Amino acid sequence: MIKGRTTLLLVLSLAMAGGAALVANNWLANQQPTLAADDRVPVVLAAVDIPYGQKIESHHVKLVHLDPKGVPPGAVTQIEEVEGKVASQEMLSDEIVHAKRITAHLEGSTLASLIEPNMRAVTVRVDDVIGVAGFLLPGNRVDILASRKVKQRVVSETVLKDIKVLAIDQKARNDQDDPVIVRAVTLEVTPQHAEVLMKAKEEGRIQLALRNPLDEEIAVVTKPAPAPKAKPRPRVPHVHPSSVTVIRGVEVNKSKVSL
Repeated sequence: MIKGRTTLLLVLSLAMAGGAALVANNWLANQQPTLAADDRVPVVLAAVDIPYGQKIESHHVKLVHLDPKGVPPGAVTQIEEVEGKVASQEMLSDEIVHAKRITAHLEGSTLASLIEPNMRAVTVRVDDVIGVAGFLLPGNRVDILASRKVKQRVVSETVLKDIKVLAIDQKARNDQDDPVIVRAVTLEVTPQHAEVLMKAKEEGRIQLALRNPLDEEIAVVTKPAPAPKAKPRPRVPHVHPSSVTVIRGVEVNKSKVSL
């Protein structure tokens, strides 16, 4: 009798547990309805890490279908739209490829495709000091400081700010993070900034200052150079008039003269 009752209670417990699980599963299914395959949209993702300046080929990307709510505006939806293009920004694996992060590869070198419209590429020779000890990489941003002599005094000032580094030596991308001493740095500047850079280079020395990529602006406060002190004029001593005694025979005359 007792054994039969225990078996009945066990069966009832299992039935109630199964019913509770079924109810919970149905509730979750209603809370998160599955998205039909026809409702998903194609999106191009990076299949591998794509460095800055890399020419994109078919094996660099992949096509997946995602919920439209998770697709940002401007996302590339066809692999054909990115094949042969150049990555203007670094992209990580499984990252959505955005149209603003790729540029067309037209005639000429890859570097020419990386230059923004109305901008120019200018190359300056550098050494281990000017080149920030080799820590410059393509895609970094720098400030340019110029030093020159003015009346036997050295004057320094920041002539350009937030300038993009397009290439180091003849490389538009660098897969290594270790410091590399280079001989030339190519910068992206406006035509007006190119004139300022060339003038500063001819007048004296230039120095590149590496910026933090998250740093939007740095307020540079330059104190005016103190004006040279005027040399005091030599004081001319005041000469008091003296008298000269002139004796002619029995006449005695005194005359005042200035020395």
